[in-house]
Amino acid sequence: MLEAENYLVIAMFVSFITLLFTGFPVAWVLAGVGVLFTGVAWYTDNVMEWTMTGLDYNTLGLLTGRVFSVMDNWVLVALPMFIFMGLMLDKSGVAEKMMHSMQKLFGNVKGGLAITVTLIGIILAASTGIIGASVVLLGVMSLPVMMKQNYNKPLALGTIAASGCLGILIPPSIMLVIMGDQLGVSVGDLFMGAVIPGVILGFLYISYILIYGRLYPENAPLALDHKEVHLEDVLRALLDILPPAALILVVLGSIFMGVATVTEASGVGALGASILALLHKRLDYETLKEVTMNTMNTSAYIFAIFVGATIFALVLRECGGDQLIESSLNGLGLGPYGLIGVVLLMVFLLGFFLDWIEITLIILPLVGPVVGALDLQVDGYGVVDNPNLVWFALLVAVTLQTSFLTPPVGFALFYLKGVCPPEVKLTEIYRGVLPFIGLQLIGLLLIFLFPQLVTWLPAVAYGNG
Repeated sequence: MLEAENYLVIAMFVSFITLLFTGFPVAWVLAGVGVLFTGVAWYTDNVMEWTMTGLDYNTLGLLTGRVFSVMDNWVLVALPMFIFMGLMLDKSGVAEKMMHSMQKLFGNVKGGLAITVTLIGIILAASTGIIGASVVLLGVMSLPVMMKQNYNKPLALGTIAASGCLGILIPPSIMLVIMGDQLGVSVGDLFMGAVIPGVILGFLYISYILIYGRLYPENAPLALDHKEVHLEDVLRALLDILPPAALILVVLGSIFMGVATVTEASGVGALGASILALLHKRLDYETLKEVTMNTMNTSAYIFAIFVGATIFALVLRECGGDQLIESSLNGLGLGPYGLIGVVLLMVFLLGFFLDWIEITLIILPLVGPVVGALDLQVDGYGVVDNPNLVWFALLVAVTLQTSFLTPPVGFALFYLKGVCPPEVKLTEIYRGVLPFIGLQLIGLLLIFLFPQLVTWLPAVAYGNG
């Protein structure tokens, strides 16, 4: 039977979910629920009087140290730098050049334009990590061309939305930076561990498009003006890919080789993106001002949620929330891997209603200690620290890919709808993303069954694989 404080924990979660639908900013909802439940009283079983939870508003004084530790965390300095890097790259014109050259390269393949969009999405993911910017950029660049080429609308829309979401997984991902901070694991291990899962998802997308193009060639037709591919087209595509590839190599290579920390590499990435924009004659005062302001707005949004989540999590823990979750999960009797499955299912379902930031900041710190204590025996090859948590973090990251595509709060769907022609319906976007959600779940299953897909590459890179 639940104790009184357990009902309070449940009430906190219910209040948070309910207030989200009022339209109030998430950060204020998190902080407000935390402050409200600090002073909530409940009726005890032993005495016929109302008593406080054991918390008072002095409890909130503990937040001073907690908030300072968030703002004093050097790893989190990488967030605004990576955001700046992604936004500046979107303004640099690199993606447009890649689109034109790669379109020629795959012009003779059924579904070749959709494959081009997917490959550019992978490259953008590895060089930006900003979902909104990637989805909007791909939509603006490729949707008119795909519509003109008489592509099936759901296929075109689903390809754009899913490809733009790869940035949340493929490093340098701001989500992995936050996950590393919340779980206390190496961001470098997470970055390296995400490479193979990201490639798997890209491979699944391209395989689906190729099979779809073979089965329904009328829905993924060739361009009317397609031409035979020459060596010149191949060289042009390679030259256009080279600048962002070099930036990716410098940023990730410096982290993986131990030359720079994640924070230092993010600064190099921001500078490199600015240089690329300058070389493409896209860097001026207005562009710099716009990118800087958007970086500030995005960073402020994320850090405001950090502060709100800190208040919420502190009060939740003081009320026994972590003990309730730990006892509930351990009481299921499903074994360690069954417990992981339950957590992933919970994250998947929460993704229908919550953004990845809230899930990462609220759920991960609560379930992380439980998962860390499980006897999972994930092989870290003697090199990867906390291999259980690294593998678990990547499982959650792949699961959260779906949160961008699942209605009603699939942010990628609304980013894409915002740049679509008026005749494109939201239901067509929903139909388009369904196959890609299925592909993401297949990728998740592969990583669940074969943890080596996550831990092998970090182990090889760091010397003992």
